[in-house]
Amino acid sequence: MKIAIQAADLDHSRIDGTRVYILNLLKNFGRLDSSSQFLVYHKSKFNPELAPPEFSNYKIIKKYAPFFWTQLRLALSLWKDKPDVLWMPMHNIPLFRSKKIKTVVTIHDLAFKYFPEMFTRKELWKLNFLAGLAIRNSDKIITVSESSKKDVLKFYPEIAEGKIKVICHGFDKKMFQSERDLAKEKLLKGRLEIEGRYILYVGAIQPRKNLEVLVEAFEIIKAAGQHDDLKLVLAGGKAWMWKDVFKRIASSSYKCDIVTPGKIEPADLGHLMRGAEVFCFPSLYEGFGIPILEAFAARVPVVCADNSSLPEVGGDAVLYFDGQNAQELSSKIESAIGDEKLKKDLVEKGLEQAKKFSWEKCARETLEYLKS
Repeated sequence: MKIAIQAADLDHSRIDGTRVYILNLLKNFGRLDSSSQFLVYHKSKFNPELAPPEFSNYKIIKKYAPFFWTQLRLALSLWKDKPDVLWMPMHNIPLFRSKKIKTVVTIHDLAFKYFPEMFTRKELWKLNFLAGLAIRNSDKIITVSESSKKDVLKFYPEIAEGKIKVICHGFDKKMFQSERDLAKEKLLKGRLEIEGRYILYVGAIQPRKNLEVLVEAFEIIKAAGQHDDLKLVLAGGKAWMWKDVFKRIASSSYKCDIVTPGKIEPADLGHLMRGAEVFCFPSLYEGFGIPILEAFAARVPVVCADNSSLPEVGGDAVLYFDGQNAQELSSKIESAIGDEKLKKDLVEKGLEQAKKFSWEKCARETLEYLKS
């Protein structure tokens, strides 16, 4: 079978969950299915951190176009190369393509439907148009959680439920399950100017991640005076509409205890996670939530919001809070830090919960669905 894959997102400089998803499936497809040929299309040059591996059954095809790449350049290549299946790992598909090509699209989330005010006008229009086009015109749909599947059925009621398959993400076990290296942690903390213990968030800096509520919860904890050395580390690159988050940090009485190191290099991320007192994921909406699994593997207790897909990922291994309630969040963080028995229980449950997810499992199920 000849399987075409849109991998242009691996050219981008910013690394996010969807790009990690594409990369990790490409790390597994060639190994799991040596009988198929994979046509991997992209625009220009892979981000070195996102470059897919070279398997003998991979044909990497670079097709540059300054605009409308999917609708023009990719579409023309598909007419020429005649694959059996096209997998679009983001919600976008070529409108004009041969009816002989079965098209499968992955829908990660529909956050823009719930929080339109958290997107720029241009981005919102683009997301609505492309998602609608992909969902209505694909042969099959993959969602990364039951929550995302329900959202597709809610906002696109004309779609048959049988068209949708839930296939969950995995995570990088090797990066996060390693034993702690205190010397490397110390060097990393020094480089990032982190002193003492810290609460950690990892992800994009944008409104949907609800970081202003996390900052407020941190202020409540600090004001109580029991954790003078405690820091809040918000690690991640700036996404859209990030300025309000930094304005909120700048206005905090505890701004000197809030560290924003930006993007963390992959080699450092495991060390940063393992050194945290608690991992906090206050997001208002997630299609999946890979960082929760990473924290589980790193043996760090997790506090996260009780919404969207997060309870699916966290199971009973997480302390949940109402995403709008900073007081409740501060209380949950205090419990995760101060109660050693609870902390141990959360870590043990987290390790068990993480066993349910892997990139190999995700890739295997995706391949089966693409070929069915």
